[in-house]
Amino acid sequence: MTQNHQLPTPDTLPATGKSRFSQFKKFIPVSKEKFRQLAKAGRAPQPERMGIRCTFYDNQELHRWLDDPINYRTKG
Repeated sequence: MTQNHQLPTPDTLPATGKSRFSQFKKFIPVSKEKFRQLAKAGRAPQPERMGIRCTFYDNQELHRWLDDPINYRTKG
């Protein structure tokens, strides 16, 4: 028997904390693959791996990216 757990998707992206892609995908204008490519190139927030199947993104960085996705660059 498999269990399919759905995380709640808020109406707004919280200002702090961590979110999985499924929680913020409705707020961003690109697909999951394009977002992955942008993150790999340093032009979107970097993923934080919590295991082989659990990836989170920092909400503060997501807000920074959403404010100016064209000029966003990762810190450091």
